Amino acid sequence: MKIAVVGTGYVGLVTGTCFAETGNDVICVDIDEKKVERMRNGEVPIYEPHLDVLFERNIAAGRLTFTTDLAEAIEPAEVIFLALPTPPDEDGSADLSYVLGVADQLGRMMTEYKVIVDKSTVPVGTAEKVTAAVAAHATVDFDVVSNPEFLREGYAVDDFLKPDRVVIGVGSDRAEEVMTRLYKPFVRQGNPLIVMDERSAELTKYAANAFLATKITFMNEIANFCEKVGADVDKVRRGIGTDTRIGPRFLFPGIGYGGSCFPKDVQALHKSGGEAGFDFNILTSVMQVNEAQKTVLFDPILKRFNGDLSGVHIALWGLAFKPETDDIREAPALYMIEKLIDAGATITAFDPEAMDNVKERIGDRIQYAPNLYSALEGADALLICTEWQVFRTPDFDRMQQGLNTPCVFDGRNLYDVDDMEQRGWEYVSIGRRAASTAG
Repeated sequence: MKIAVVGTGYVGLVTGTCFAETGNDVICVDIDEKKVERMRNGEVPIYEPHLDVLFERNIAAGRLTFTTDLAEAIEPAEVIFLALPTPPDEDGSADLSYVLGVADQLGRMMTEYKVIVDKSTVPVGTAEKVTAAVAAHATVDFDVVSNPEFLREGYAVDDFLKPDRVVIGVGSDRAEEVMTRLYKPFVRQGNPLIVMDERSAELTKYAANAFLATKITFMNEIANFCEKVGADVDKVRRGIGTDTRIGPRFLFPGIGYGGSCFPKDVQALHKSGGEAGFDFNILTSVMQVNEAQKTVLFDPILKRFNGDLSGVHIALWGLAFKPETDDIREAPALYMIEKLIDAGATITAFDPEAMDNVKERIGDRIQYAPNLYSALEGADALLICTEWQVFRTPDFDRMQQGLNTPCVFDGRNLYDVDDMEQRGWEYVSIGRRAASTAG
């Protein structure tokens, strides 16, 4: 099939590349001329494991091309995917201006039947708004489909090629046939292709992300309560995670969720509830708890240094909101950096992929290290904000040589408390007892 993908962010680029991998001819559209030129030259503009191999292979095969010309892209396309940003407005609602702006242009450009697919995460009722925007100028038949993505950054390629499920919201048999044919190679092993109405498909994405955010937040609340009553959150997590009704995933406590999806989608669903006269009490609590959780380690750090961080130098491991991505949107590390700097501390950070993005965001307000051990040199303590694999089994002797004091504040519970105590480290984590240097 011939496909156009409008927007080359995480979702658009993965979508276009993976559709090309199954033999389709894909044109990706972006208004950023420099970005388009880089992609034409084989440069992947984002970090996503395994994407580069598929990207280069399909460019070489001529199945994946790039343009800044929307008309050029849609003219041959049977299916047009809208993978555009839907950032939160000041009131928390999703900003649909990019999506509806392109929809307006499509109506003016189309000369034959097309299936227009909302791939962006959008509020309930967006398919109807897109339909109206296109229909205002269209002189040919078309269908608008909701096809929400369920891609995890760091695993997006695998998630697309081997999906748990594919959700399609359609209003016509013709569009259903096109979308079913398009996704057939991805569901050959029996993973379901679920067809529903457009509004239900739109809500499915928000409901899924809001539920996962709630699960994370609940576990963080349990971790905080564990600290109050002397329980161990790791034992509690294992105790409830083996219940098949609950399951073990998304039960790891930490310093809150971030990224491009959970914060934005929870906020947008909460706002949609208000617009419909429905009070999403549980989501109100999720947002409040997560906001506080991002900086939950600040007070223990402040206490450790007797209430005064002036002149204290902190090493920080992990800037991305999660491992295997360079995405720093709503990353807890950024919130901790702000509080620490405001309190007078200085910071040297290391992250395997996200340092360039942080430099672009905050510049030289912190220092950046070429590797994890050089970040420790002369630091009074280490703060861990992202659970990159490289941080899980470090050389503790080498760490101790770099740090002024063997002291770790671990926002991702990477290490065993007893082991850290035996090594003679001060060790503070989430929902577990602190290790002292008496071991």
